[in-house]
Amino acid sequence: MDFTLRGARLVDAEMDLAAGALTVAGGSIRAVGAAPEPDERVIDAHGLLVTPGFIDVHTHGGGGCNLHTVLAEEILTYARWVPATGVTAFLIGVVGTPGALPAAQLQTAARAVGPPGSGAEPLGIHLEGPFINERRRGAHLPDWLRLPNDADTETILALCDGKLRLITLAPELQGAAGMIRRMRAAGVTVSIGHTDATYEEALEAVALGATHMTHCCNAMRPLHHRDAGPLGALGRVTDIAGEVIADGMHVHPAMVQILFRILGPERMIIVTDALAAAGSAELHFDFAGQPAHIDHGVARLADGTITGSVLTMDAALRNVLRMTDATLSQAVGMLSRNPARAAQVADRKGLLRPGYDADLLVFDADLNLLATICYGEVAYASAAWLARDDG
Repeated sequence: MDFTLRGARLVDAEMDLAAGALTVAGGSIRAVGAAPEPDERVIDAHGLLVTPGFIDVHTHGGGGCNLHTVLAEEILTYARWVPATGVTAFLIGVVGTPGALPAAQLQTAARAVGPPGSGAEPLGIHLEGPFINERRRGAHLPDWLRLPNDADTETILALCDGKLRLITLAPELQGAAGMIRRMRAAGVTVSIGHTDATYEEALEAVALGATHMTHCCNAMRPLHHRDAGPLGALGRVTDIAGEVIADGMHVHPAMVQILFRILGPERMIIVTDALAAAGSAELHFDFAGQPAHIDHGVARLADGTITGSVLTMDAALRNVLRMTDATLSQAVGMLSRNPARAAQVADRKGLLRPGYDADLLVFDADLNLLATICYGEVAYASAAWLARDDG
């Protein structure tokens, strides 16, 4: 579908244009700011906000769907659901399995990667574990965990068939250094997470090639004035990005602001770490074979352990603006351009730029999501949007 959005406020990490035109053709952004051609379909977007689509690099599901699955259709069902939350692309979150690598789940995820035909694009795989520290395992079961080793590294790369984009591991574990080096050589973004690493061990991981930190503050050695830990490393180096779950419960709003000051708008990545119950009315659900439930807006296991979230990305945008002093442009960048870099698609996603994929979000003045466009096709439309887009 080719069209021009005319009169909208256009905002991305590098631009905040009060009123402009954005033209979509053939699934890509053809022009930004230019007047439409005489024969082009024009949609009046005055009073609305247009941003790049959001990219969730840390999610386990939503809308009743699990991404850690052996059913490719479940991933595609999620891809069709998640645009209603502002997501136009995502990494498929895979975790551990008892006593073995999650081979079937990785192969299923690899088959699902690519344009889905409709909905958000599965960009690749995020393997969270099983190479994590038992002391900081969170909701990951002890019998899922393994020590990094060369054989597992090669097996994972083969199972993922070039689709692994991000791996979370604890760099202090025996064998982690070799895994970091090999994963980086294979083009995988390595993330420090579920870790009891000291400040020095975190810096060593960055020197080896780690460029990402998984859900900062959660499931890691905390920041202490005599024991800086991984969070201290964030303030020491500038070539590592940090995820933040912006639901106001995993990380206190004051700490979100502190992380924003430490990371800045260029390095902070907003994620949901969402589970199948996100966007669902169900209070009881399954996380990788474990029964879980929603308790006052928080996802918990039966023993009370917090497990992921029920956050959606459209809500996360509003939360970030409330919790921090970020500008709208900076906040949008944390949900679009910055995760595009982590997922290695920043050459085609995350900005309102000619030649980029036409993954777009349309909001009203109160930041309510009106429409989501994936590759130039409407994947989610509210009643208010349908009233405007009568073509």
